[in-house]
This record gives sequence, structure tokens and C-alpha cells, in this order.
Amino acid sequence: MADVHSKETRSYNMSRIKGKNTNPEIIVRKFLFSKGFRYRLHDKKLPGKPDIVLPKYRTVIFVHGCFWHGHEGCRYFTLPKTRTEWWLNKITGNIERDKKKEKMLAEAGWKVINIWECSLKGPDLELLLQKMTPNLVKP
Repeated sequence: MADVHSKETRSYNMSRIKGKNTNPEIIVRKFLFSKGFRYRLHDKKLPGKPDIVLPKYRTVIFVHGCFWHGHEGCRYFTLPKTRTEWWLNKITGNIERDKKKEKMLAEAGWKVINIWECSLKGPDLELLLQKMTPNLVKP
């Protein structure tokens, strides 16, 4: 099946996808800041450059996009009909890297919290974010 967009349009669309400071990330950051938590962003010294790092609590937070990180069973994760094998390899690689980085962080004594993009949509947002905060306790 051919792509519905021209090569130039597809290239432009893909170039507009951000890796940092995404809307889901900003939602989590605003919530944490409003509750008095202070954090660092995308610390290059830590495996996987976590989206949010709370050094005081030795906790990192990854805000995963459902498509890019293969959120199984999620309505936002469907494999594209074009170049399916390539996309499957790409997403599988992302999942494997996520697991490896999580393990490295845990072995270094960090707590890891994963938040899925889909969980930040809808009426349960405040409840989800409030459930996350008890995990932020000094070790």
C-alpha cells in the first residue's frame, strides 16, 4: 500500500515531531511544580536521558508516547500500513532500549516512573498524577 502523502509531505510531518518538551511532558511538569517538586530535565548523565529527574527523591520519570514506545492495547498505538516491518523494528528497538535503560537506572539506585501519553488524556488525569506523588519519597 502506498503512502497517502508525498515523500516531501511525509518528511515535513515527521520533522515536526518533537522528542523533548512535548505536551504530555509539560502536563506532568506543571503538576509536579504546582505541588512543590523541583526537577531537572533530560539529564544527559543518566541512562536514557529521563524526561524528568527529581534528584532529591532519586526518582526519574519517563513520559512515553504510546505510538513511539509501543503501548500494547492502547488505542493510540497502531502499526502503520506502509513500511510495517520497518516500523515494527523501530518500535521494538525503542521498547528494548527502554527496558535496558530502566534496568541500568534501577541498578544505580533510581526509582523509575513511566507515564503513558494516553493516561494524560481524559477525566482521570488529576487522579493519575496524585497517585504518582506518593512514589516520590526520599529513599
